[in-house]
Amino acid sequence: MPDTADLAPSKPRLAVKLLDPRMRDALPHYATAGSAGLDLRALLDAPLTLAPGQCELVRTGLAIHIAEPGLAGMILPRSGLGHKHGIVLGNLVGLIDSDYQGELMISTWNRGDAPFTIEPFERLAQYVLVPVVQAELVLVDDFDTSHRGDGQRGTGGFGSSGRH
Repeated sequence: MPDTADLAPSKPRLAVKLLDPRMRDALPHYATAGSAGLDLRALLDAPLTLAPGQCELVRTGLAIHIAEPGLAGMILPRSGLGHKHGIVLGNLVGLIDSDYQGELMISTWNRGDAPFTIEPFERLAQYVLVPVVQAELVLVDDFDTSHRGDGQRGTGGFGSSGRH
């Protein structure tokens, strides 16, 4: 019987560049074996207080080069910060292309109604690696109706398929 470790897919290897030596002890890592995201920390010299509605670009001190065109990185908010304090991403989701080699930045937005202070090196966002499929666009005069059921799907605009 094969060892289950032999069946596990190999993990992609990402090149990580330290842009600030203080991040050496705060490298992203998975909190548990089942975690989908690597925690990204705020590279701050001092606490940063965001007023309600304020948005700031926060450094991570890291550059991550994916290099594999079939993968992309996504920067996502931490659910607890968003739900409890209204701290989310100003761009909602950060998409990091496989060939990007610059510093990862976190667009941090306080959508709540109270000021919120981000502490230096606080876990602020998550970095998730996702598969990418690039499509080839083909110009057509009309769509094949066999793939649309009654041929009307998509003609009613947002919410046209109903609420429930």
